[in-house]
Amino acid sequence: MKIIDSKGRLFGKLSVLDLAAACVILLVVVGVFFFPGTPVTNSLVAQTKQRPIEVKLLVRGLSVANYDALAQEFGEKQADIVIRNQPAGKVDIVSSEVLPRTTAVPQPDGTVKALRDPRPEIEMIRDILVTLDSRAEVTDTGYVLDGSKKIKIGSSIQLQGNIYDFSGTVVAINTRES
Repeated sequence: MKIIDSKGRLFGKLSVLDLAAACVILLVVVGVFFFPGTPVTNSLVAQTKQRPIEVKLLVRGLSVANYDALAQEFGEKQADIVIRNQPAGKVDIVSSEVLPRTTAVPQPDGTVKALRDPRPEIEMIRDILVTLDSRAEVTDTGYVLDGSKKIKIGSSIQLQGNIYDFSGTVVAINTRES
């Protein structure tokens, strides 16, 4: 009796292709249940501790008709922060400073002076420097908020409150002593 006959059956009873498929299925089941892979943990988070940081956020060209109402809303001191469309917790608003809107004006002697922009529509467009206070993990690669959201100079951050929702760019990050 032949081991494999002319129809590709082992000992005339079992197809070789069926046997190969059964072995593949068995190996997949063994692989899934006995070797499920490494657990997903962030070992970097476990090794670092959170420290207080101060973040300066530059908001350019914010159109706001009533800045006083916005400044009063900042007085509530808490805002939600969103980094790369992912919520990253709450931050404290320490201060906000309106930066002057100027325009370059050439002088008769050839120099250029930065003078207040006289256009009336500029009164509703503000550049604001917002100082935020939070806690972050200080790692070798930078600052990490909320366990996984890296924040660096140049990062775009969205700030949300009861009456505002705008984006700004991080211009400075400083660690503070607790």
